Amino acid sequence: MIAIINYDAGNLASVSNALQRLDVEHVITNKKAELDRADGIIFPGVGHASPAMASLRDNGLDGWLQQTGKPVLGICLGMQLFYEASDEGDAEGLGIIPGTLKKFDSSKDKVPHMGWNTFSEVQDHPLLRGFGTDDHFYYVHSYYAPVNEYTIASCRYITEFASVVSRDNFTGVQFHPEKSGPTGARLLRNFIAGVPLSVK
Repeated sequence: MIAIINYDAGNLASVSNALQRLDVEHVITNKKAELDRADGIIFPGVGHASPAMASLRDNGLDGWLQQTGKPVLGICLGMQLFYEASDEGDAEGLGIIPGTLKKFDSSKDKVPHMGWNTFSEVQDHPLLRGFGTDDHFYYVHSYYAPVNEYTIASCRYITEFASVVSRDNFTGVQFHPEKSGPTGARLLRNFIAGVPLSVK
């Protein structure tokens, strides 16, 4: 079973609908006991980093995420909160991946980065199996993560930024796979395929 973390900042309905289309058993929850029973975790997110982190802390989910060994997929803001910090409200993140989120330079192009875009670089990784630089995903974000050693795919809009990241059991995508049609569904299938399901 997959658990979708509910922390008042997630695109919960769209993610749930995407899993339903894939016939994946899942639950939406902010209860640690239910997260403990899940085989894999999806950590979605839309909105502002500071209140999102406050909601995680209020439910004790920040510490749970930092300590879990379960496969975790962060989506959009969920991925951004893996980092140490964000310039958005000077928010402190979970510190799973080093680096600070910066805002796109609106003097160079429209902000937010909204619409379809492709990878500029792609590494070999199970989450990205079958993907290349011709695949389009849907983005909506004003802040971007720096490219570093944990970046497994990058994208370019105004500047090069981390589009997909991976560290240990944590993977994250800046785009919205649940809004990216068949391409996004393929990526979600890759994540589910990497989740060792418990025996029911």
